[in-house]
Amino acid sequence: MARKEESTHRPTGGRMRLGASATQDTADKYDGYSATIASSSAQEIEEEEEERPGRFSITAPQELLDEIDAANMDEHQAAAERQSASQRPRHTQRELPATGSYAETVRKAQLDREEASLLAKLHQQAAQKAAAKPAPVKRKWDDQTPLHPSAADATPRRRNRWDETPADVHAGSAESTPRRARSRWDETPVGVHAVDATPRRAASRWDETPAHVDKAAVVAMPARAPAAMALRNRPLSDEDLDALLPAAGFTIVPAPSAYVPLRTPARRQQQQQMQQDAAVFHMGDAAGGPRHVLVASAEDAVAGGPGALPPMGPDDMQYFGRLLDGDAADDSAEDAAEKQVLRLLLRIKNGTAAQRKTAMRQLGERARTLGASAVFGQTLPLLMSPTLDPQERHVLVKVLDRALLRLGDASRPHVHRILVVVEPMLADAADRFAQAEARQVISNLSKAAGLAAMLAALRPDVDHQDAFVRRTTAHALAVVGAALGVPQLLPFVRALCASRKAALARQTGALVVQQTAVLLRSGVLPHLSSLVGCVAGALQDATPAVRTAAALALSSLAQSAAPYGIEAFAAALPALWTGVRQHSGRALAAFLAAAGHIVVLMDAEHAAQAVGRLMPVVLREFHSPDEHMRAVVLTVARRCIARPAALPRPTLVADVLPALFTCFWTRRAALRARTAAQVVGATEDLAVRVGAGAVVQRLVPLLKDEAADLRAMAATATARVLRAAGAGDVDARGEELLVDGVLYAFQEQADAAHSAALVDAFGAAVDALGERASPYLQQIASAVLWRLNNPAALVRQQAADLAARLAPAMHACGQDELLARVAVVLFEYLGEEYPDVLGSILAALGAVVSVIGVHAMQPPVADLLPRLAPILKNRHEKVQEACIDVVGRVADRAAAEVPPREWMRCCFALLDLLRAPRKAIRRAAVSTFGYIARAIGPQDVLATLLSNLKVQERQNRVCTTVAIAIVAESCAPFTVLPALMNEYRVPELNVQNGVVKSLAFLFEYIGPVARDYVWPVAPLLQDALTDRDLVHRQQAAAVIRHLALAVAGLGNEEPVLHLLNFLWPNIFETSPHSICAVLEAIESCRVCLGPARIMMYALQGLFHPARKVRDVYWRIYNMMLVGAQPALVAYYPRIEDEPAHAYRRYDLEYMI
Repeated sequence: MARKEESTHRPTGGRMRLGASATQDTADKYDGYSATIASSSAQEIEEEEEERPGRFSITAPQELLDEIDAANMDEHQAAAERQSASQRPRHTQRELPATGSYAETVRKAQLDREEASLLAKLHQQAAQKAAAKPAPVKRKWDDQTPLHPSAADATPRRRNRWDETPADVHAGSAESTPRRARSRWDETPVGVHAVDATPRRAASRWDETPAHVDKAAVVAMPARAPAAMALRNRPLSDEDLDALLPAAGFTIVPAPSAYVPLRTPARRQQQQQMQQDAAVFHMGDAAGGPRHVLVASAEDAVAGGPGALPPMGPDDMQYFGRLLDGDAADDSAEDAAEKQVLRLLLRIKNGTAAQRKTAMRQLGERARTLGASAVFGQTLPLLMSPTLDPQERHVLVKVLDRALLRLGDASRPHVHRILVVVEPMLADAADRFAQAEARQVISNLSKAAGLAAMLAALRPDVDHQDAFVRRTTAHALAVVGAALGVPQLLPFVRALCASRKAALARQTGALVVQQTAVLLRSGVLPHLSSLVGCVAGALQDATPAVRTAAALALSSLAQSAAPYGIEAFAAALPALWTGVRQHSGRALAAFLAAAGHIVVLMDAEHAAQAVGRLMPVVLREFHSPDEHMRAVVLTVARRCIARPAALPRPTLVADVLPALFTCFWTRRAALRARTAAQVVGATEDLAVRVGAGAVVQRLVPLLKDEAADLRAMAATATARVLRAAGAGDVDARGEELLVDGVLYAFQEQADAAHSAALVDAFGAAVDALGERASPYLQQIASAVLWRLNNPAALVRQQAADLAARLAPAMHACGQDELLARVAVVLFEYLGEEYPDVLGSILAALGAVVSVIGVHAMQPPVADLLPRLAPILKNRHEKVQEACIDVVGRVADRAAAEVPPREWMRCCFALLDLLRAPRKAIRRAAVSTFGYIARAIGPQDVLATLLSNLKVQERQNRVCTTVAIAIVAESCAPFTVLPALMNEYRVPELNVQNGVVKSLAFLFEYIGPVARDYVWPVAPLLQDALTDRDLVHRQQAAAVIRHLALAVAGLGNEEPVLHLLNFLWPNIFETSPHSICAVLEAIESCRVCLGPARIMMYALQGLFHPARKVRDVYWRIYNMMLVGAQPALVAYYPRIEDEPAHAYRRYDLEYMI
């Protein structure tokens, strides 16, 4: 639309003429400008620009210009071809009407593009359907009024003028009145839906509501993912391989004969899907026809309902998946038995304790009914599962053990399968419990199946090529021999050792002898000669492995038979000495081990000869680089050193001692804990023979070695040598070197792992020197005090531990003033923040208090105890134990020097410590509580304790009852019993239970003193035994138990018998705790009253018509029979003689 000339605004649509002057003073400042927009603006502008000569215009021949135009055309076409589909429409888009804002114009253009795209998709779908269905059946809803009648008219034309009235491209005719382009949003669809005509966009599958939605199929969508993945990842079949690989040039390699493919049952995949979804439809295959099986989750199917099975894990489906297959009514008898065994095994493996106990009992009772095949066929594969944890394996082995006891000889066909499962457990050196369980199973299997079946199962493996199989077979044969008797197995072992065909069999026979000696220990003595005879000939076998195994067997036999049985080894000694001279390496180590154990059995004369033959070889092998050989020769050397007549002292000092320190006291040996222990032991044995002076002289330089492990090893050896041999032969120079060495090692130690060894060595050195250590104590104390101020917590802890260790020695040397100064410093460090360091400081303070006395303590105990009372609340066990010890020593020796208020504070803190997890802390708290109660009197303490009986926390009430009993023991029972019995009148169950429990602890602590208090407490116990509350009666029975044991033999039978009359009706209680308390009380009454009184009570119900009554009375009778069987003879009732039986007894029988 053209703008008016009267407008005061600057026109925006026109163009300023280039020749006009903008500064000309005229009436109209817009004179010379165009006031209208040309109808063909693009062409006119081009004409005007062509008419005006440009500043940079050039002229050229027409032929050259035509070539340039052709090249530009080709370039534009190539650029157009490179454009994407989203860029091309800008060349063909139509001009939009000039009405509306820019946002409306953009929105209209976007809607038109969406409409064109949707129409194209609809036409494409229609074309595809038409191609798929050549002759579709026409229906009435196929007739639709097209939204846009003319597809040709929908193609937009490019318009050149903006002020023209645009034609309606959808209607196909021009209109005089300008209006906006028609859009699908402005039309009312006709014929698409018959119900309403609400304008909406074209129908889409995402907008449609399906006529029928299968909810189960929707739920099953995630569950089909594993099946789809399994289908994609399935193994390639032969047909797939034939299609992928050409037939020529490839050969099908057959599978190995021993290969067994792992075939996962189909139900396992099904159960895995069941665990993923609560309810899933599983489609059957095409061959079986379509089927829909609604399977619940594993937890609902297995764990729901009464008597349900425990839940299964993913690994359990392979073994227990049959429990969820099909209907039990269709199973055969064999399948039903197997499923029943599987149910019981599932309860045993995954069930609760109650389910496991019930299932174990049921499986044991029904083992013969179910059959050995069903029991072993389901148990043994489960035992082979690699996912079993130790607890599950333990219960399953127990199942196998009980089944063997029940089945007996019915287990013979399954002996080999059982051994295959159990034998590997014998070689599990890391788990001793597994080895014991395997031995128990094989022992019971031997007793059930017999020797013939066991030998038939084990015989093929005695010459197996695998050493592991032979070793486990030998171990199993040894267990069989131990179970059935060595004499029954000896013929087979003798045949193995004498086998001429297989050297491996002879080696297995020697291993059987070795394992038998290890299992029987001293029980091998009756069969020693026979077993030695089996392996004596193998010492000269042509196979080195057989000779080595025979020597190891002799070593085990000699070690088990020590110190007896030297006569049995006489036949093997010549071959043994020959082997010691001829062999080397591992064989020589075996022969040396056997000779070393046999030397211990010899008398002095023969031992001297044997040691003379052994020691040159032993000293030579000290330099061996083989660790096994070094360990063996060190053991042999210790056994030879232990024979005084065999090696005199000069020989040990001249030959053995230098070789030992040269070859074994090395940094490499110190790094191995086992080797270090053996070296230290050998050094101690040598020091006992040659004296501590010579050994300490060689150990002192090692205390200053740079290696911390070697220093700790030397410190350990120094402590053991000084304790075993003393320091009597250590000269003055040796004393100085010893103290200097241990002090240097102590100061250089920075590792907490060796702190205890160094502190122990320091203490052992000072203790061994005794008064001779007095000149060095000042220097040692200065080092301790200086290190107590060290910023490192470990250094302070070491210093405090050393102070505690040296306190007795310093007191013995008369250095009490020095100890008092150390105590003052320790008192100043009671504010230590690290609990380990604080515990060491308190231990040192307690050691000082115990040696110098409480009265000589500096600072005074009146100042010490207020600092200790808050420390009692520390939760660290080391701090608690050390602090209780110090408080107890003060309360025992100087209670009057501390105000009662401080003792009450300590009492409240100690009350919480009565429930500490460590027994040592509880015992120390009990003793300290008694000391405090005795020091300040029972009144104040008892009032506080009785008020604690009303609290709700059970643990606090139990600790209070213990404290009341402690007060009664320390301050005499008559100071506590009146207040305690008066508190029983409070009508509150917790208080009454607490009083009765206090009485139980009281009579347990005071012992025979209770004879004066039986009648006073009898009415209270009578009321408690007739109370309705079960727990109350149970606690009263506990009181009678301790009371009857305390007054046994002291003339208090009448009140005890009176209480027994009230106790006896409680024998029919069903609660486990209650019936145990009642039976223990009756047993205590038997001790006090004699078995005759209890026998009179028991005879009333031994033959009662009710089984439950008889069971209780027979249980009591059995208890009496175990405890006092001889005393019951005189009290058996008289029974008249019968023709077939005589029940008469004579007077002599009363005394026998």
